[in-house]
Amino acid sequence: MKLDSKFFDRLRVKPDQNRLLRDACPTCEWDGCKEPGLYPAPKGRGQEGKYHRYCIEHVRQYNKTYNYFAGVPDDEVIKHQKADTVGHRPTWSLGVNGWGQQRGGKTSASARGFAYGFTTHDPFGVFGQGADKKEKPKEPERPIRRLERKCLRQLDLEDSANKADIKARFKQLVKRLHPDQNGGDRRSEDKLREVIQAYNYLRQAGLA
Repeated sequence: MKLDSKFFDRLRVKPDQNRLLRDACPTCEWDGCKEPGLYPAPKGRGQEGKYHRYCIEHVRQYNKTYNYFAGVPDDEVIKHQKADTVGHRPTWSLGVNGWGQQRGGKTSASARGFAYGFTTHDPFGVFGQGADKKEKPKEPERPIRRLERKCLRQLDLEDSANKADIKARFKQLVKRLHPDQNGGDRRSEDKLREVIQAYNYLRQAGLA
């Protein structure tokens, strides 16, 4: 060995494993324990972000008895768990906001648009617009089938006739074609039968 070697002053004796642990980690905080505190354990409610340092044996004992809600009433625990679902952040109903509220719980006219007065058509009232007017989308008209159109013609009605029109025309024709209204003349019975059959079909189809 050369005592004047440039590498001589860099030689070191490798320390044992326990010495490495003691130098790198604090001592276990458990009373009477001298082992390295390698494992963090939360200190509890109100001290979020702060941890104890325990060895593996004592951190297991600590975790068995740890209770974040110790001493907290049950209703507060339920309230906290409910707030967990939204990340403890405030929520608002759809179409309701702080800058658009007036006294009495009614939404102002500016609230029905956007923040800078920009408005949009909202027939379903999702953003509050149209909610007061209770606008409803018009249902698409069902096309008239051929047999339904034939029944309407039996009643001397057009395709645009509604339920009230069909019912009124049916009563009018029955009264006109009934034999009792014609001095017992039975020549109109066939026409009366056609009218009744046509009305019954329209009623079954939901048009009358």
